[in-house]
Amino acid sequence: MDTKISASILSADFGNLERELKRAQESGCDMIHFDVMDGHFVPNLSYGVPVLKSIRKYCSLPFDVHLMITDPLGFIDAFADAGADHITFHLEAADNPDEVIEKIRSRGLTAGISVKPKTPVELIYPLIKKLDMVLIMTVEPGFGGQGFIPETLEKISALRKEAERQGSELDIEVDGGIGFNTSPKVREAGANVLVSGSYIFKAEDMAAAVASMRR
Repeated sequence: MDTKISASILSADFGNLERELKRAQESGCDMIHFDVMDGHFVPNLSYGVPVLKSIRKYCSLPFDVHLMITDPLGFIDAFADAGADHITFHLEAADNPDEVIEKIRSRGLTAGISVKPKTPVELIYPLIKKLDMVLIMTVEPGFGGQGFIPETLEKISALRKEAERQGSELDIEVDGGIGFNTSPKVREAGANVLVSGSYIFKAEDMAAAVASMRR
């Protein structure tokens, strides 16, 4: 599977978001990763619907929205209206994951589920054929710039094997500490969508940083 790079604007310069989005697009990124934190599900606040809506017009790349919030179902319409192309919600935050998936699909978006590092990936297996993507968090969600957790490689590998067993061409996304050194490891384990913030937005040459993650 081709490797896709999703640029996390959590690490971008918020005083120049239009410029940062243009840089990401011109540097070969495939998607823009949009981390939404509510201060409840994770101990941090980020940004929400108004920011997504305001920057949508500056970028033609797909917007990959990651909801780290306690009520994902209640916000699907708002993010869809604001310009999201894909929405991932957390398994740990949904009492009825099927209902959230159906809601996302009803808006014409692709759907994904994410799990924290300590959540067993096996819990997702019954949902694989209903999903377009699964996001394996390779750090604890809530803050950028954390170190990669090596034990998550086993979860990626197990999920890829199960997806193949079910005949699914599932996208497996990874987020947290992804850069030059960790990209080959997660790709070998079975991930094909790599989220990166600090590594690419802080790079002197963003295009070179993005290219290095595909090699």
